[in-house]
Amino acid sequence: MERRTIGAAALAVGAVGLGCMPMSWAYSTSRQRGDESLRAVHRALDLGSTLLDTADMYGPFTNELLLGRVLKERRSDAFVSTKVGLLVGEQHIVANGRPGYVKRACDASLRRLQTDVIDLYQLHRSDPEVPVEETWGAMAELVQAGKVRALGMCAVGARGGRRSGAGLHDGTLRQLRRIQQVFPVSAVQAELSVWSPEALDELLPWCEARGIGFLAAMPLGNGFLTGTLTPGEGFEPDDVRARHPRFTAEMMAANQPIVAGLRRVARRHGPEVTPAQVALAWVLSRGRHVVPVPGAKRERWVVENTGAAELRLTSEDLAEIGRLPGARGSWD
Repeated sequence: MERRTIGAAALAVGAVGLGCMPMSWAYSTSRQRGDESLRAVHRALDLGSTLLDTADMYGPFTNELLLGRVLKERRSDAFVSTKVGLLVGEQHIVANGRPGYVKRACDASLRRLQTDVIDLYQLHRSDPEVPVEETWGAMAELVQAGKVRALGMCAVGARGGRRSGAGLHDGTLRQLRRIQQVFPVSAVQAELSVWSPEALDELLPWCEARGIGFLAAMPLGNGFLTGTLTPGEGFEPDDVRARHPRFTAEMMAANQPIVAGLRRVARRHGPEVTPAQVALAWVLSRGRHVVPVPGAKRERWVVENTGAAELRLTSEDLAEIGRLPGARGSWD
């Protein structure tokens, strides 16, 4: 697979990563199978999809434990990205950016992942009660201690801006400017897809201008852009899409023209090309510093997703995708 680099440290990864969260958390618990997920991770590594993206809160903890079973055998094949800063309670999630906690959490992640170094350690969310510079400083000390190779930041407050009209990533950009003064940011992770292209406005150019890698989260629109979801079929209560404003039956039906457009483009490239591959190829076309990280828990989806790295969209394809209608949600 094509290799891309993350940040000034030029950390090399496969052009398409693997989001591991669905294997353990947030999506259809009844369909999660440990052995099946392990096969998916091994297959991703076999195909050159080296970036494995996880977090201590996924599960919580069980996602890192699962990956640890693979890394124990294949650490040299993988680029390990995990996150810190969020704690999961019974019915809530809270931020914790205290320096002492960050260091303890890193040690715990290293044990679960069965490795002595994390390639990319990301701040999942900043703690409103702790200056972000203090949290970032503690993370920088982990780099200096040899426990972490590079640092990244996840975008904050992305959804709220839609209602207020404020810049979608203003909060993230403010934090990035502050922490960049403490220690270099190697990567930013934020949502980017055909139906959520807002990062193209300011956040992606900001990263590109500074040589910062961009990890595109949810590049398949939480599964919608694969064309495999049926409006009205519903989701399990613990599935995040059951409460997502774009996944009501009405909005899924209203957004079908987006999937139809991806299918039209796919057909031009052959009967085996899928809407999901077109959606990922579109993300890959946004820049050499962009790495889509589609979530998957089955080997067949991993194979399909990695195949997108070989798909080259034409100017005609990109123009057609650019003309697709914007996605609608229940607040629209």
